[in-house]
Parts: sequence; C-alpha cells; structure tokens
Amino acid sequence: MEAATPESAATPEGADSIAEASSVPTPSASTPESNPLERQVELEIDADALQKDVNGRLNRLSRKIKMPGFRRGKVPPRMIEQQYGREVYGEALGDFIDQSWREAVQTQNLKVAGHPRVEPKTSITSPPPGSKAPLVFIARYETYPEIKLADLSSLKIERPVLEVGEEEIARTLEVLRKQRVTYEAVERAAEAEDRVTVDFKGMLNGKPLDKASAEGFDFVLNGKQMLPDFEAAVIGLSAGEAKNFDLRFPENYTENPGELARFEVKVHKVEAPRLPEIDADFARQFGVSDGDVETMKADVEDNLRREVRHRIDTRVKEQVMDALLEAHAIDVPQALVEMESSRMLEQTRADMKSKSRGISGQSDHLRPGLFAEAAKRRVTLGLIVAELVEAHHLQATPEQVRARVEETASSYEDSDAVVRWYYNNQEGLAQVESLALEHNVVEWVLGQARVEDQAVDFEALMGKA
Repeated sequence: MEAATPESAATPEGADSIAEASSVPTPSASTPESNPLERQVELEIDADALQKDVNGRLNRLSRKIKMPGFRRGKVPPRMIEQQYGREVYGEALGDFIDQSWREAVQTQNLKVAGHPRVEPKTSITSPPPGSKAPLVFIARYETYPEIKLADLSSLKIERPVLEVGEEEIARTLEVLRKQRVTYEAVERAAEAEDRVTVDFKGMLNGKPLDKASAEGFDFVLNGKQMLPDFEAAVIGLSAGEAKNFDLRFPENYTENPGELARFEVKVHKVEAPRLPEIDADFARQFGVSDGDVETMKADVEDNLRREVRHRIDTRVKEQVMDALLEAHAIDVPQALVEMESSRMLEQTRADMKSKSRGISGQSDHLRPGLFAEAAKRRVTLGLIVAELVEAHHLQATPEQVRARVEETASSYEDSDAVVRWYYNNQEGLAQVESLALEHNVVEWVLGQARVEDQAVDFEALMGKA
C-alpha cells in the first residue's frame, strides 16, 4: 500500500525570520469557502515583553561584538542597535510567535495538519514607542478531515488462486537456467536468442547518426535491446557478412521519430546460448553446499510458494486500497500533500543518485508537482487507514511483527542474525510493523466485503512484477 500517515506539526512556517510585514510568509490564497479544512486563530504578542526580550538579546550581543575603534564589550549600545537591531527584533518576534502558536494549539486543542502560515493582522509588526497595545497575528492552518467510515458490505474483491505444483516448479527452474545462460561461438547464421557482435552505422539524409553507430557492439536477438526491424535485418547473417537496410524509427522514438534511416551492419561473431544442466554444480550456485539437487528443488519450491503468496496478497491489497479510496470521498489537507510530494521528491533524487553512482545533476529537473497525484493518494489512504485502525483496533501486535520478521529471516542462511538486525534497527522494524498493520486492515476489509476466488495463470501472475 502506498499510504502516508502524516504527523501534525505545530511550528509556524517562517516564524524565525518574521521582522516586518514584508518578511512574513504570505497566507494561502484559499479561503474557508474554497478550502473547507482551513481554519485560523489570532496570536497576540505582548509588545512590552517583546521589547524587553529584544533589549536583553542586544545586551548579551554587546558583550561579544567587536567593532573597529572599540574594545570587545565597549561598543556603544546605539551602534549595536543600528547594525543588529532589525535582525534581533525579527528573531525575537519569531520566537514569540512560535511560543504563542504552541500555546494556542495546546489550550484550544487544535488538530493541525502540516504547518500554519502566519501573517500580521495589520501592517504594523513593531509597536510605536511607548505603545502597550499587543501585536496581533493571524495563523492560518488546515485541520484533519472528519471521516465517516463507509459500509463496505457491497464491495467485491477478486482474490487470485494458484496452487504451486510440479509444472510451476519446472517453469521456475527453467527461468533460473536462463538467468545463468552462457554463449559459445558457432559457425552458422544468426538465429533468435543468439548473441551477436556487430559494427553498425546509421545515416539520415546522407549524414551520420552519432547515436546510431557503434563498433564491437554485442546484443541478444530477443527483441529487448534493439528495435525489432534492426534485429530482423541481422537474423540470417553469419560471422563476416554485412548488410545494408532501411529502418524507420518509431513515432514515439526519442531520436529522429518517424524518420527513415539507412543502416550498414557487419557481423563479427555469432554465439549460441547454452543453458546449464540441473546438476550438483547448478545446485551449489544456489547455496546448496553439498550439491544435492532435491534439496535445491525444495528450496525453490519454498521460495516460489512465498513469492506466489506475496503477489496474490499484493493484488488483493491493491483492490482493497482502491475500494477504500472509492468508498470514502474526503477533503485532504493540501499542506500534507505538499509535504508528501517533497518527501517523495527527495527519495526519488536519492534513488537516482544511488543508481547513477553519485553523479549529481541527474534529477535537477524534478519538481514536487510531479508527485502531486501520487502524494494525494498516499495521504488520503493514510487518513482512511488511520481511521479504520483507530475505530476497529487494528494495530499490529508484537506477535504479528515477530512472525513477519521471522518469515523474512527464514530466506537467509543465518536467520537469527537477520532477526537480531531487525530488532536493533528501529527503521527496519517500523517498516515491518507498517506491513503488519496493512495486513490487519486488508483482512478486516475482506471480512466486510464479498470475496470471490478466481483461478489465475502462473505466467500471468508471475509476469506482473
């Protein structure tokens, strides 16, 4: 489930830098009419207390400041105020607003979603000399929606059913063999599934295509790496043979879409695939130290059953979450959506940086708006699931968490070490707890809905990664 359960925050956005009207964060353009979740509260700042705090800060600062022509601690107060007064006043005002906001949240029991936006009620953010009137600010914030849980008895969930037998195990072993394929040179024309090494050069309107030329390039003739028409032109050629042919790039191709190019290709090597035998050496590659083939097959069967169960659970969970979204039309705090969008952006950037081996700049074009729809889905599901968990006591128990940890650890050679790792890693354990909680929610929904078992083909189930 891609659900995010947001936590409320009670710190005014930008409060630390509020010094005057121009530096106060601008309030959202939304109004209570356009945003039913928006609320506002007035924050009063005691002008006298604020000024005393500012004076104290300036006094403490004067003991540290050193200016040309003055010893440390001997700079005239007026000079310090002239140079640092604006900055100090802004810091003090931000702290006072922060404290006033926290008191309002606590005393009024505000249910705050995300960060508030604070603006002065009037254009005056610093009191006139001798004024005792308080400074008044407006804190605009979003609250959590009220969720009325729907009747789910009319929901229909199709649960895939697949029994793992000898045929499924044999197919899996064949996949494992193909993953360890080797190639050896042959003296014949290239066929499908062969690996070929070629030189090729593309021309468009008589000019070379830099991104459509290569030397000593090898690929497998299986339609996964090169364009189908390119592979079709290579099939039937033997080592040492060359061929010229026309190729039209697809309309959705990145380079030269829809253009007709001329290619020249020369084959240097043709290699046929060789699949390993299912023997002791093959078994050892899968961690069976004594090479016992039957032990390896039993391990494959256990792993396959676990994977089938996981994919069935995933399909059912997807249906449940889609059904929950459809059954509950709720308003979502925009602040939480924006926070989730930013979190997803940072996670994506970190993933891209990791995959690009630390090369910077690969994700500079990404913006939070790209994740808005996915973020809204996650936040919405998070709110609905949280309400279900609270209403029906679906929290994960320590026993459920332990069982999931041990199930995960069972696929490792040193399962005890994996269990210890989880219980010494709060982040990892929290993820397992979240999965257990999701399972409870799914099982509860299945208990309310109409569930129909539906036989599913092995290839159809396993082909959907």
